[in-house]
Amino acid sequence: MDPHSSGQDVPRCDLCETAIVHSYCDFCHINLCIPCIGKHISDGYDKHKIVPFQERRSTLIYPKCGAHQDKNCELQCKDCNIVLCSSCTASKQHHGHNFVEVTEIYKTKKEVIKNDTKELENHISPKYEEIALDLEKQLAKLDEGYEKLTTTVSKQGEQWHRVIDIVINKMKSEIDELKVKHRSVLKTHLDQIKHIQSLIKQTFLALREIEKSTDISPTIEYSSKIREFQKPPPKVKVSLPTFIQKPIEHEKLYSLFGQITSLYTATEKNVLSLNQSKSSVKRLMERPELVATVQTGFEKLRCVSCSNDDKIWTSGMTNDIKCFNAKGALLQTIKKKTGNFPHDIAIDSVGNLLYLSTETGTVNKIKNGQTEVLVTLQGWVPLNLCVTPTGDLLVIMCSADETQSKVVHYSGSSGIQTIQYDNKDKPLYSGSRRTKSITENRNHDICVADYEAGAVVVVNHDGKLRWRYTGHPSVNREKPFEPLGITADSLSHILISDLKNKSIHILDHNGQFLCYINNCDLQYPRGICVDKNDNLFVGEFITGKVKKIIYLR
Repeated sequence: MDPHSSGQDVPRCDLCETAIVHSYCDFCHINLCIPCIGKHISDGYDKHKIVPFQERRSTLIYPKCGAHQDKNCELQCKDCNIVLCSSCTASKQHHGHNFVEVTEIYKTKKEVIKNDTKELENHISPKYEEIALDLEKQLAKLDEGYEKLTTTVSKQGEQWHRVIDIVINKMKSEIDELKVKHRSVLKTHLDQIKHIQSLIKQTFLALREIEKSTDISPTIEYSSKIREFQKPPPKVKVSLPTFIQKPIEHEKLYSLFGQITSLYTATEKNVLSLNQSKSSVKRLMERPELVATVQTGFEKLRCVSCSNDDKIWTSGMTNDIKCFNAKGALLQTIKKKTGNFPHDIAIDSVGNLLYLSTETGTVNKIKNGQTEVLVTLQGWVPLNLCVTPTGDLLVIMCSADETQSKVVHYSGSSGIQTIQYDNKDKPLYSGSRRTKSITENRNHDICVADYEAGAVVVVNHDGKLRWRYTGHPSVNREKPFEPLGITADSLSHILISDLKNKSIHILDHNGQFLCYINNCDLQYPRGICVDKNDNLFVGEFITGKVKKIIYLR
C-alpha cells in the first residue's frame, strides 16, 4: 500500500508518512502534519514558507540576489536582461536603466507556457501522430507491394527458361536491395518522427511541471520550443519500383529482360493549422558570413531595397537610382528628373519602384518607365517609407518647421491611419528632419529607427506604443546608439544599422536584444534590407558598397 495514502487517498505527511497532512511548505513543496512542522523548519525558519494545505503553491519564490544575500530579486533590468534586487537598482552599473517587476514577466511567461502546452496537446502532437501512422501504413504495405513486383519478374523469367535464370536471380537481388533501401528510408523518417515525438512529450511534461510550479527562475528562464515543432519534417512518400518488360532477345539478355526502376522518394510539406503564425526553423548563426559585395559607384550610399526577383535597388546623394543583380552587375539606372536626390526608395508588392521627393513632398511610383505621383503631402516633409506585407504604404514624415513627426498608413493614395502620440499624448518621435527609417514586421508592428532620439520606437498595428530600444551595453560601450536603417525578416526579428558602432543590432519582436553583427568589416552601415530568403543587404554610406550577409541558418 502507498504509505502516503489511505484507502480513500487522504494526503499524508511527507516526513512521517503516516499522519494526515495539515500544512504545506511552499518553499520545499512538501506536505506536513502539525508535529512535523517544527522538525522541518529547524534548519532555518526564514527560508521556509508554511501555509495551510488548502493554500499550497500560492507563494511566489523569488531568486536571491547574488550581491545582497538578504534580499530577493524582485525586478529585472530591461537593459541588461538580468534579475536584481532593489539595492542593485541604485548601483552605478544600472544607473539610468529601465526596470520591470519580475511578477509581470512571470505572469507573461506563465501565459506563454499555458499556450505552448495547449498547442502541443491539441495541434502539434496529433499532427506527428498522423505522420507516424502514415509511415507505419506504408511499412505495413511494403511486403505486399514488393511481393507483387517479385512475382511479375518471376513470370517473365519462366518464359525465358533456364538460360535466363542468372538474369532473374540478379534482378531479384536488385529488388531485395531496393526493398532494404525503401524500408530504410521509411524507417529513418519514422525514427525521426518518433524522436521528435519523444522530445515533444518531454517538453510537454516539462511545461506541465513549470506550469504547476511557483518557482520564478525556471519560469522566466523558459524559452519556447514551439517554433521547433511547428514545422514537421516533409511527408515521405516512397513509390514502389516498377518492372518494365521487354521482348526476349538472347543476345541482349540482361538489358532486354527488363529493368527495375529506382526508388522515387517524394516529399510533401506538412502544414500545421495553428493559432500562431507559421514560422521558419531558421536560427541565428554564431558568426554571420559575408558572401558577396556589390560596388554601386555611389560616393555616399543612402538606401538599399530588395525586390522579389532578386534585384538590389540603391540610391545615394545623386539623382541616380541604380539596380543590380545578385552578382553585382548593373542592370538599370533611373535618373530622377528634377530636384535633389531621392530621400528614400522601396519596391512595392508588384515590383514597381517607389521613391520620396522632399522638394515636392511626394511619394512617386515608376511603372513601365513612367513616373506617377501616389501621395502629395501638405506642410509635411516625407523622410522614409516602406511597403507592408499586405501591400500598403507606411511613410514617416516631419512637419515643415521640424517640430513634430508622424507615421501615416496609406492604402493606395488614401491615408487611413496616423500614428504620432503615445497614450499620454507625448510625441512618439523626435521632430527633427534628421534620418528616420521605418519597417513593419510579420506581427504587424510598426518599427521606426529615430536617429535624433537614438532610439527604435515600436508600436502595434493600432498605433499603441509597445517598446523602445536605445542600444545595448555590449555594442554601445564607447559610442552612442545611432540607428539609421531598419528592416525585419521572416522570423519577425528587427535589424537596425548602427552607424558609428559599425554594427547591426538584432532584436526579437518584443525588443529583446539577441545579438549583433560586427564581424563582416562593416564601414558606416546605413541602409539595410532583407530579401525573401532572409539574406541581409547592408549599404555602406562612405564606401558605396552593398554587402550581402547570411546570418540565419
